Amino acid sequence: MRIAFMGTPDFSLPTLKALIDAGHDITAVYSQPPRPAGRGKKDRMTPVHEFAIQNNLPIFTPLSLKSAEEQQKFKDLKLDAAVVVAYGLILPKAILDAPRLGCLNVHASLLPRWRGAAPIQRAIMAGDTQTGIGIMQMDEGLDTGDVLIEEVTKISKSDTARSLHDRLSIMGARHIVPALIGLHHGSLPPHAQPEEGVTYAAKLTKEEAKVNWNKTAAEVRQHIHALNPFPGAWTEFKGERLKILEVRESEMSESEMSGEAGEMIAAPFTIACKENALLILKVQKASKRPMMSEDFLRGISIDLGTKFL
Repeated sequence: MRIAFMGTPDFSLPTLKALIDAGHDITAVYSQPPRPAGRGKKDRMTPVHEFAIQNNLPIFTPLSLKSAEEQQKFKDLKLDAAVVVAYGLILPKAILDAPRLGCLNVHASLLPRWRGAAPIQRAIMAGDTQTGIGIMQMDEGLDTGDVLIEEVTKISKSDTARSLHDRLSIMGARHIVPALIGLHHGSLPPHAQPEEGVTYAAKLTKEEAKVNWNKTAAEVRQHIHALNPFPGAWTEFKGERLKILEVRESEMSESEMSGEAGEMIAAPFTIACKENALLILKVQKASKRPMMSEDFLRGISIDLGTKFL
């Protein structure tokens, strides 16, 4: 098939590679334009943009698809389908209607739960025990289209946004080719999303990244793991920000847990929450690489009773 691929972050790449490996004609790759990044604030290409250049694929990076000129350019590609994976731009109706089979979206949740920008992070933050990947036929709504294929995966207590991101990315790549074949042959009837159970995955903000120790250990763990790797949940230690990346709920008995929320109550690195406590496994100091807690504690002494704010 003649396909346009539309994606931006590294989450998108396995699906693009699967389409290439299946022998589809990638007529165009769309990605968000280069933007300033890093300390030098130099323009940086997106992962999909870089991959397209490395593999000699035609790349387009419009700021918007709302203009008649961009829409005609897309229509002139005479596509069988467009595949959209975390592209980040709204597709107007003229774009959605241009391909013969329409536009398919690889979405990282079990719709209609977690429509929107941050489904992976919000699922972990909410304490969901499962999520999944869905191949959806796009319409003009926000992730409201009919679903072609779904696969479920469990969310474990050790899962972070990064580990779940990587797993769902591979799952989406595994299902995109069968979805296209089924749609082409009419053997994969789409099903409408349920009207009940709709939730929205709001975009993450830096303001919500600070750890609130005055919650249960389970809630704090979910918050920390949902924000790993970005933007990273942080707490204040000796007047500086310390990112907490990975934790595990303490196995101490309730009688052993004497201390206020945010207080170091046991070695090697156990911090009390409103209920229960967390063993800190991985941290990151400002401008430093992530490190395991045993490496962080090497050469530094944290007294029992120390407060993390």
